[in-house]
Amino acid sequence: MAKNVVVLDYGSGNLRSAQRAVERTGAHVTVTSDFQAALNADGLLVPGVGAFEACMRGLKEVRGDVIIGRRLAGGRPVLGICVGMQILFERGVEHGVESAGCDEWPGTVEPLDAPIVPHMGWNTVDVPAGSRLFAGLDPEARYYFVHSYGVRRWELQVTNESIAAPLVSWTTHGQPFVAAVENGPLWATQFHPEKSGDAGAALLTNWVNTL
Repeated sequence: MAKNVVVLDYGSGNLRSAQRAVERTGAHVTVTSDFQAALNADGLLVPGVGAFEACMRGLKEVRGDVIIGRRLAGGRPVLGICVGMQILFERGVEHGVESAGCDEWPGTVEPLDAPIVPHMGWNTVDVPAGSRLFAGLDPEARYYFVHSYGVRRWELQVTNESIAAPLVSWTTHGQPFVAAVENGPLWATQFHPEKSGDAGAALLTNWVNTL
């Protein structure tokens, strides 16, 4: 039976391209801001394009922060993409203005430390062993990035040995920054898998196969 995926419509993100990309995995995909539909789907995809503060404002208008929190409390999968990943962190700083994020992970989204910004183009990703998101993918595969901000330090420390530590993937543009995270039911990518060709399609298939 096809998995049911909701692409959360909160006024930000490449909704239709994300929908088409996930549909190609064989999933049934709905683009909606409906609270119950998003809460009850097998998987929730949270896209995001633009400014951190504006995305958070739109997310709260549809109670998306509550949806994400409730899904994760119940172990239900969520995938954030681009700014949809950034808003999962504690805070974002843009143009000297600090905005609160969803605080699912500690850390700050801040300007990239690079000679050329925005970062726009294709990068390889340094993936840790055991990744399910990148399972079966060529280590030299490239993914499409377009952004001026990122998470340059991973701050979550897991001290309880019974809890699996998150798997954090990195890439470099000027300085290293977080490219992807796998943390229980919460996964996210800074790059756009829906724009990353065959590698991105395989990555989305890996996610859908875990639902």
